[in-house]
Amino acid sequence: MKKRLSFLMIALVAVIALVACGDNKETEEGTTDTDANDDTTTSGETYTVGATQIVEHPSLDRAYEGFQAALADAGLDVEYNYQNAQADQNNVKTISDNFVADDVDLIFANSTPSAEGALNATKDIPILFTSVTDAVSAKLVEAMDKPGDNITGVVDLHPDSIKQTIEFIDEYFEGSEVGIVYNAGEANSVAQIEAILEVAEDTSLTITERTVANTAEVQQAAMSLAGDVDVFFIFTDNTVVSALESVISVANEQQIPLFVGEPDSLALGGFATYGIDYYTIGYRTGEMAVEILTGEKTPGEINVEYPPSMQLFINQEAAELQGVEWNDAWDDEAEFIETSDEEDEE
Repeated sequence: MKKRLSFLMIALVAVIALVACGDNKETEEGTTDTDANDDTTTSGETYTVGATQIVEHPSLDRAYEGFQAALADAGLDVEYNYQNAQADQNNVKTISDNFVADDVDLIFANSTPSAEGALNATKDIPILFTSVTDAVSAKLVEAMDKPGDNITGVVDLHPDSIKQTIEFIDEYFEGSEVGIVYNAGEANSVAQIEAILEVAEDTSLTITERTVANTAEVQQAAMSLAGDVDVFFIFTDNTVVSALESVISVANEQQIPLFVGEPDSLALGGFATYGIDYYTIGYRTGEMAVEILTGEKTPGEINVEYPPSMQLFINQEAAELQGVEWNDAWDDEAEFIETSDEEDEE
């Protein structure tokens, strides 16, 4: 009986030792359950994010890259369903409705129309937007510090961007008539043109507008302004920016300086802008997404944010093509951007 008891005790010790070895092996090869509980980003959960973008454009693409980078840096396992609306509002609605039907964990809305479509489609799924010019005027949120129950994000217009651009034009192109082309159907564009008109009241500038309904009308609108204006100012209107090459061709042919709304349009051939880095605002939006997906915060607990910084960007090659008389003061003030190789080849 004693021998049998001793045998059982030895066997029990052996089993305990094997279990202990197994635990040590798991610790060496991977994360233990305890470790996973300590770090929500390594919990093994996979999240589904629906990404909706109004149109393909370098700035919007950079914002999406920044958004993805923030989630990757946080260690989240994310499956993305990326959909481009190709500047078609009907596509915006379909995309948003499909995300809701698929019950995605979060919607990343990259542009004002995309955010409007997502919010119209759902009040339950969290929505994070960026590349939105004025979230309040677009009725996405009540105020910057009053996000919606399921929506918040980062806008792409620094509060002083339009003011500084207009003041720059007034200082170096005094008395100019400024030609603007935009789509009056875009809430973000309406907000910007209102801001431009308000700032211009205290300057020597005159604002002349042309509105378009689609990209096919952009070149004709630019040409209709060419004989009357001294400079162009094309801000972040999704429709016009999608056809920016047609405005650039008119600006170059007629030697009219072309001011734009963001640095990526400079790489296409614009002359100057007070702009931001879209990758940065996309990344910050991604950081917000991490907080929401991991349950740390809800959209309603995260205020809408402005871009963190802004500066003067200039394309010197475009300046030459558009007949700009160079001012030495810009050498120290501006960051210089070259026309992209792709555009050069075209």
